Amino acid sequence: MTSTQQRTAEADVERGPGRWLALAVLVLAVLLVAVDATVLGLATPFLSEDLKPSGTQLLWIGDVYSFVIAGLLVSMGSLGDRIGRKKLLLTGAVAFGAVSVLNAYATSPEMMILARALLGVAGATLMPSTLALIRNIFHDPKERSVAVGIWGAAASAGAAVGPVVGGFLLEHFWWGSVFLINLPVMAVLVLVGIKLLPESRDPNPGPWDLISVGLSLVGMVAVVYAVKEAAVHGFRWDIAAAGALGIGALFWFVRRQLTLKSPLLDMRLFHHKGFSGAVLADLLTILGLSGLVFFLSQFLQLVQVRSPLEAGLIELPAAVGAVGAGLTAGIVARKASVRSAVSGGLAAVGLALAACMAIGADTGVVALGCALFLGGLGAGLAFTVTADVILSSVPKEQAGAASAVSETAYELGAALGIALLGTVVTGIYRDFTTPEGVPADVAAAAHDSLGGAVEAAGTLPPGQADAMLAAARGAFTDGFQVAAGVGSAVLFATAVAAWFLLKGQKLEDGVQH
Repeated sequence: MTSTQQRTAEADVERGPGRWLALAVLVLAVLLVAVDATVLGLATPFLSEDLKPSGTQLLWIGDVYSFVIAGLLVSMGSLGDRIGRKKLLLTGAVAFGAVSVLNAYATSPEMMILARALLGVAGATLMPSTLALIRNIFHDPKERSVAVGIWGAAASAGAAVGPVVGGFLLEHFWWGSVFLINLPVMAVLVLVGIKLLPESRDPNPGPWDLISVGLSLVGMVAVVYAVKEAAVHGFRWDIAAAGALGIGALFWFVRRQLTLKSPLLDMRLFHHKGFSGAVLADLLTILGLSGLVFFLSQFLQLVQVRSPLEAGLIELPAAVGAVGAGLTAGIVARKASVRSAVSGGLAAVGLALAACMAIGADTGVVALGCALFLGGLGAGLAFTVTADVILSSVPKEQAGAASAVSETAYELGAALGIALLGTVVTGIYRDFTTPEGVPADVAAAAHDSLGGAVEAAGTLPPGQADAMLAAARGAFTDGFQVAAGVGSAVLFATAVAAWFLLKGQKLEDGVQH
């Protein structure tokens, strides 16, 4: 497609209802990724029973998807700018559906980790493309704010639909069915997207630098591996070497971007204080909320002994709050200020996490629902406004790269939330004392994960099983409370930092031509 044809296609979509129909297609892609990210939390106990992963393998199953996405987003955003965002989006959607089948039929922890990693590769093609296409379809800043709000609300709606639909499936089918729900969504996305979405790309993109692609992926994966392994096993020479390799690769990546004529990521974007503040707020908002939701799913099922569907419904208020905040975030940021909206949102997530420090086995549905609603409200407000700030601060030709930065912060925050808060939970959990007379192999399985303890208890006499489960559930609750406290402190500190970093930052107003 020539640049003249591209402008004509964009103009056709921009007139009439076409742009909103195109947005509806992009929303399906967001739902696809969001549903998959949240549905796994409910399936974790069933995975534990069937595949019998270790505690470390369970964490990898939970977060390798997000880490691979985080490592590839910048590369895929830049690729979309070059080959066409529509082409990349539709190709990625087909791959996402195909790899979902591999996830559904995984037969070992190692196969599941590999399948989740491949799903991350496919997922990395979707999210930057959706935001970049919004940047190119909606030229009026106020309309774009609404579109970004709907985009953010869709991600939250996916987070709500995932647990509820997943809970229903888990009560009637095997755990692999939670991945197969991706297939009909993917089919609709591809069939409708071919007709409705306009193609857009950077007219002068320059070559795609494969060395930079490799450096960003190696750097991200190696650093994350070092953090996770050091948290579980302490410092060893091989872990230190992996960390050094990752830091070196990321340093080389940054240096290389500064010397390339057509960099994968324009590092000068970070000289803009508002851009940097928005990215930091993105990362830490999601870090707190994702860690909370991932471990809350296990808490509701394994400590409070609720069904998967009931657990999914209890988590619904978080998404309701995020959807409402996403749809009104642009208005709030214009009426008050960007920094008020973002700092207020971060503080709300911090309060929700602080409330979770008081959660116990007997905590009722209303208290849980209020905390989750507040957390969702804050996250929806902060995330939507920061995404708008990031998109507004770059020319539309660089929309893919800028969107990728926003999404990298989101996915890295999600993965770090599970890894870092999970390390706190796991570290405290493993210290519980098993009752006397429990065989060593049963005690080892119980200390590996709470899911393992529930399964191992089935091999013990009733009295001994009850005593071990009570100790294990108490330890998991203690770990969850401490992790919530750590997350809360991080969010409050970020709220203060965002207040200063986003000083004077405003959303665009009026129509731009």
